Amino acid sequence: MFEAVLFDLDGTLADTAPDMARTVNRMLESRGKPRVPVEAVRPQVSNGARGMIKAAFGIGTDDPAFGGMRQEFLDLYAENLCVDSVLFPGMDALLQQLEARGIAWGVVTNKYERLARPVLEGLGVLSRAKVVVGGDTCARPKPFPDPLLHASASLGIAPMHSLYVGDDVRDVQAARAAGMKVVVAGYGYLGDGPAPSFWGADGIVDSPAALSAWLGLSAV
Repeated sequence: MFEAVLFDLDGTLADTAPDMARTVNRMLESRGKPRVPVEAVRPQVSNGARGMIKAAFGIGTDDPAFGGMRQEFLDLYAENLCVDSVLFPGMDALLQQLEARGIAWGVVTNKYERLARPVLEGLGVLSRAKVVVGGDTCARPKPFPDPLLHASASLGIAPMHSLYVGDDVRDVQAARAAGMKVVVAGYGYLGDGPAPSFWGADGIVDSPAALSAWLGLSAV
């Protein structure tokens, strides 16, 4: 049994797509452009501002306008951090199971820590998380192992005794580099690249309940 389970935030612990979509739609509306449905941008939520701007406006980081639009997105999103964001169904039950067994859990995300913490507070789980590591907590974010190693050190639990759960290929890459087992949240955003079966994870689950079963905490 693992001593710690660490979760990515967007698309793994919580469905934050509605608030991310709301933010980019405010940007579109201010430019007289039509809104986009949540489902149109959902696959890019795990890529943060970069992914949302690309999905909604079709521009990348090499576009001269990108820097200003990225800052605009972050400023607007800070006003809408947890309006419609929710824990995925079954996630709270899974967290309770971990807590009941004395298994520490925390969050390691590429979302800036100053944004991640209020989201977790709005979801009602910030005080329960034993560690929260954001994309700006360490010098290098995922896919580098630094954030996961930082979380392990903060918990005082060796990486080999920890599991990481994420919904992006860089989550698998970071976990492997940190020496952790890793499971893909197949119910998450997953991006638009190769299928999770090609990422090299230790498992793929289709729900928090399935993750509970994978961990041996319960049957599906």
